[in-house]
Amino acid sequence: MLILKKLAVVLVMLSIVASPSSSAGVQGGDFKDGFLYNGFKDPAANFRFENSVATVTDNGLLRLTSNKDGNYQIGHAFYSRKFQFKSNVTEQNLSSSSNTSTGGNVFSFSTTFVFSIIPEIEGVSGQGIAFVIAPKRELPGARSSTYLGLFNSTNNGEKTNHVVAVELDTIYNKDFDDIDGEHVGIDINDLNSDISALSGYTDNNGRFNNLSLISGYPIQVWVEYDGGGKKLNVTIAPNNVRKPDAPLISYDRDLSDIILDNMYVGFSSSTSFVLTSHYIMGWSFKINGEAPQLDLDKLPDLPKRKASKSLLFGVELPIIIPVILLTFIIGILVVVRKIRNEKFKDVVEDWELDYGRQRFSYKDLYIATKGFKEKELLGIGGFGRVYKGELPTSKTEIAVKRVSHNSKQGEREFIAEIISIGNLRHRNLVQLLGYCRRNRELLLVYEFMPNGSLDKFIFRTSNSTSTSPVLGWNQRFQIIKGVASGLIYLHEEWEKVVIHRDIKASNVLLDGEMNARLGDFGLSRLYDRGTNPRTTNVVGTLGYIAPEMIKTGRATTSSDVYSFGAFLLEVACGRRPIEMHKSETEEGEVLVDWVLYCWRSGRILQTSDPNLMNEYVKEEMELVLKIGLLCSRNNPKARPSMRQVMQYLDGDVLFPETELWGLDYDDTSMSSSSGERPSHVIEMVSLTTSSRSTSVAESLLSGPR
Repeated sequence: MLILKKLAVVLVMLSIVASPSSSAGVQGGDFKDGFLYNGFKDPAANFRFENSVATVTDNGLLRLTSNKDGNYQIGHAFYSRKFQFKSNVTEQNLSSSSNTSTGGNVFSFSTTFVFSIIPEIEGVSGQGIAFVIAPKRELPGARSSTYLGLFNSTNNGEKTNHVVAVELDTIYNKDFDDIDGEHVGIDINDLNSDISALSGYTDNNGRFNNLSLISGYPIQVWVEYDGGGKKLNVTIAPNNVRKPDAPLISYDRDLSDIILDNMYVGFSSSTSFVLTSHYIMGWSFKINGEAPQLDLDKLPDLPKRKASKSLLFGVELPIIIPVILLTFIIGILVVVRKIRNEKFKDVVEDWELDYGRQRFSYKDLYIATKGFKEKELLGIGGFGRVYKGELPTSKTEIAVKRVSHNSKQGEREFIAEIISIGNLRHRNLVQLLGYCRRNRELLLVYEFMPNGSLDKFIFRTSNSTSTSPVLGWNQRFQIIKGVASGLIYLHEEWEKVVIHRDIKASNVLLDGEMNARLGDFGLSRLYDRGTNPRTTNVVGTLGYIAPEMIKTGRATTSSDVYSFGAFLLEVACGRRPIEMHKSETEEGEVLVDWVLYCWRSGRILQTSDPNLMNEYVKEEMELVLKIGLLCSRNNPKARPSMRQVMQYLDGDVLFPETELWGLDYDDTSMSSSSGERPSHVIEMVSLTTSSRSTSVAESLLSGPR
């Protein structure tokens, strides 16, 4: 009997030793069905960084992107071998390169990892990171920026991707139906998450705590799939908090039709114009079991943020210097420091401390623009100059607008409004990064748009000195839709209603990929939903101002639609809304009059930009011109909303031809029967010839022209 007991003990011990899949007691490294890495210094060879900037740092951090490798990076890091995810795959299948699914159920699996996202500019969001299960390590055709290095505009949403990802996203993107700026989502073959939630966790008291993904602090993530119950759970928490009992996301979904027999596991991230570092500090993974716990004490340290270098000089004085000489030198240093502090002194009041994270120091902006040199000048607006700059620490390219004003009336409200507008996040809006106050000057800091404003790509005259190529119709049409999408966000989708009040080609900027970004929010007004807009001075640019503005001074979403109509016509026709004659006594030609006249004569396509050389889609050109006329109606209630405009442009709703035939333009534009100009057009032309003013003097800001 004793012999049998000893034999049983030996057999048990042998079974434990012989079991290659057991993760019990795993301290680090690889095992058959998973791995555990408390840092990556030693096992760096077990990871592949296909077509990306990812690497392992000297102290064992898995770095997906770096703030030293430039903009628009992609970081991919995948475990070097595939894992068997389905129950009916033989060892021979597993060793082959086949990616075909043989049916069957997906095993349960789990993973946990600790990550950190560190944007170069504190509080300014870069892009996020994603845990990925994919059939290939290289993710072919993946794009950076909003695509997180996972997909591109062609394959996003394709069933053939066979990709499951948990995104830790940091930027709101309307195109992907994001719920907010910082959120967690489960993506199945598509960046439009199947399910998502605001980033955070529920503590032991049942209270939900928001969690910033771009704080730079370590955050732990648990991803668990129950193969029997067909449920995928995602949980996150700060690194110093134990795993919450309740997952952030619990998603009932059978992954058998998505996950193939053999799949890779890894991470993907990307950057855009904001330099960002993405780190994985530790990672474990397990098929058919719970992923081994990470030893948080063994994780490598994150790099320390470099303190901004001070340009004020201090001097170490030898102890042996005589007291008199020492006093003399200290006195000189005090005087010099006082002079330099006065030069770079910022105005900071107590009420502004709430907005501190979006403030830039004047010294940094002075250095960035090389002292606001003329060679860095990008443009001159009605109330300020715009300079190109490069932040000294992050090397991020920016545009700095210097705005001078002589009145403190409403200054606090104005800056509060600027800060609110700085919270806007949309792919078709120029992002306001922050501001600075100094003496009687306000400086606004925007992301830099390398291709400048749209007008230089459209307007051509015999005297034109522009060297930019003429923009083709397809790009113009996409730009029009981009601006429309941005206006829908301003009018309907943000927490407040934003009226832009100065929509025109010169205020539409183009990024590095020629995407439209509506900018210059200096004349904008915002108000709570359900309230009436305030009466203000008439501001904007002549030719784009709605007629009711002259009478009431009240800007509405409908007055923005009128400006958008003028914008449509100038982009399609290559002409400005009002073109002045050489003689000061002659009235200018009004573009909407001419387009209306040609439409009523059955010759509307003759108004298209001659620089296009008739190379355009006739149906699209005619649609844009007609929408421009519809938006230019005198009665603001008769104009479409921006959402209706987008439905016309997308072809989701047929354009209402009867609306055009039923228009009464006798009091708004030139009629083919009367030929008379409306009173508001005469007023605008008269104002232009008499004053050439584009904005009201009381305004604090006007954009680059």
